[in-house]
Amino acid sequence: MKGNNHACKLWRYVFCCLVLLPLKMWTQEKRDTLTGKVHSIENVTIQGRRIPKNITTSSPTQLLKKAEMERLGALEVSDAVRHFSGVSIKDYGGIGGMKTVSIRSLGAQHTTVSYDGVAVSDCQSGQVDISRFSLDNVSQLTMNIGQSDNIYQTAKMFASAGSLSIETVRPDFDEQTYHLSTRVKAGSFGMLNPSILYSKKLSHQFSLSAYGDYLRADGNYPFEMWNGSQLINSKRNNSDIETYRTELNLFTTLNDKQDLKAKFYLFDSKRGLPGSVIYDNPYAAERLYDRNYFGQLKYENRFSDRWKLQASGKFNYSWNRDYNKQASGDTDDHFRQTESYLSATLWTEPVRGLSFSLAQDFAYNDLSTTLRECQYPERFTLLTALAAHYRNPHITATASLLNTYITENVKTGTAADDRKRLSPAISLSWKPFDNAGWRIRASYKDIFRVPTFNDLYYLLIGNNRLKPENTKQVNIGTTWSNAFPSIIDYLNISIDAYYNRVNNKIVAIPTMFVWKMSNVGKVETLGIDINAGCEVSLAEGYKLYVTGTYNFMQAEDITDRESKIWRNQIAYTPKHAGSGNVTIELPWLNLTYNITYASERYRMSQNSNDNRIAPYTDNSLSISRMFHWKKQSFRIQLDALNLGNKNYEIVRFYPMPGRNYKITLAYNL
Repeated sequence: MKGNNHACKLWRYVFCCLVLLPLKMWTQEKRDTLTGKVHSIENVTIQGRRIPKNITTSSPTQLLKKAEMERLGALEVSDAVRHFSGVSIKDYGGIGGMKTVSIRSLGAQHTTVSYDGVAVSDCQSGQVDISRFSLDNVSQLTMNIGQSDNIYQTAKMFASAGSLSIETVRPDFDEQTYHLSTRVKAGSFGMLNPSILYSKKLSHQFSLSAYGDYLRADGNYPFEMWNGSQLINSKRNNSDIETYRTELNLFTTLNDKQDLKAKFYLFDSKRGLPGSVIYDNPYAAERLYDRNYFGQLKYENRFSDRWKLQASGKFNYSWNRDYNKQASGDTDDHFRQTESYLSATLWTEPVRGLSFSLAQDFAYNDLSTTLRECQYPERFTLLTALAAHYRNPHITATASLLNTYITENVKTGTAADDRKRLSPAISLSWKPFDNAGWRIRASYKDIFRVPTFNDLYYLLIGNNRLKPENTKQVNIGTTWSNAFPSIIDYLNISIDAYYNRVNNKIVAIPTMFVWKMSNVGKVETLGIDINAGCEVSLAEGYKLYVTGTYNFMQAEDITDRESKIWRNQIAYTPKHAGSGNVTIELPWLNLTYNITYASERYRMSQNSNDNRIAPYTDNSLSISRMFHWKKQSFRIQLDALNLGNKNYEIVRFYPMPGRNYKITLAYNL
């Protein structure tokens, strides 16, 4: 029997060889029946453009990659963020001026800023100054309004009305084991900003990158502005700045499924605060010193295609000194805050297209100052987020539920009450037709922001009985994308209409003797965001990029019908704003024109002429050229900013610089 079995197997093997081998040879070397020759078919490359993320998401998402930011001529993070619709940058002027991000008039405290996936916090003011981050080592900026479709993230990213995600460059060692990138920026008003980024592959498992930059500027730019009936023609003073920034990243590949990334960040600055221009008093002597150090770890384990886990930890230390030499006497206040943060997120996809995540965060914050009335508050925060995401060719749906628990202690006085709350969010995107790049989307989010330590405990104005600001966000929109061969390479448009309502808004109101923080505000916002962009190939080596944004935002105070400010536009919120960009790529250089616009605003809730801030238009022009030699590249960029030479104001009495120039030299190896 055994012999027969062996014989059968042998005959089967011989039969397969006799039949399949000639067939294989015939398919590999089929000869032309006319010439008898064998013809080889050349490789065929099929090209297709991946649909941008902002077109397919179920809630408004905007992103800029490094190449796009270079095309825009952006020199700082705030320059790039200005091109997002529905976003306001509060800029106090000059290179050293503080810059914060507000989404759809909700305020900077409602915007989470994350750096490489871990949230940046400031428990004292609740506002993150994005000017302290350099754009030179940033690979991508992402702005999410409402709830992101990405459920594989920390619970902290679910706990805000919107988020700005900053992703730094991760080195690619496919072609060589090291990279070097150096950049020098110089410009008007004594600005000098050299930087260097070096990355090295140490072994199969380990690699590192190190970044450092230095920035200095005098910042004493001339300006003209009307203050009442008086024209002030002067120079900004006490506007100098000097900063040092260092970042070290260590990348570890433990195995095919596990990665570990460590980051160490140091930022040190000293700057003058020029202050507001009040009539003809240019005197300013306030100095601000900042030190911020943090270290963070991020670990990921991809157990299988259906299960993965990421965990992160961070320790943050911030120190500030505010020194002011005034006629009434010197003040010298010191502030120190720390944060210890842990997060873990488990993700699973039990069925193809349907995924779930569970995220758990813990944070400890404390604040101490040299003020005599300091209560030395500390805050313990627990965040738990359960989320689900479903996706098929026609439907994308995301739902999440966030549980927040916060408790606080103080050394002196009375601490705020504990806070417990559930915050739901849901979003849906629908593609009605297979062959059309048209989608309809809708989203809803109910979220809140906790009062900051300043709101609760700062001197006499703090109020430990404050409630959180509650925010409800509704968004309905549509997106469309397509290509028209031989005419337009790519065209995309998105239109979103939204409604926001804020209750228990925290504002300072006058009491009998002092101002006091109180929950008395209600704000209703109606708005429309429009984004459009296209790419056109004009000829071989010639390309045209055009982008544009428009935002209509009616954000009105609805606190009290009997009040004089009933249905007045809230402070620092323009009804109309927009931006545009045109870039022409030529074989020998690139030309970029940028424009940003904001209509009139008011510095206070009362929309009177005394509080009015004039509308402004800012135009800039960039010319750049890239040179390549072997594996090296050299780039030169010239920028002319604020071509209209207008000292417009974003914040009242803080004039922006007039026409100024910058040059950037970049070398990459």
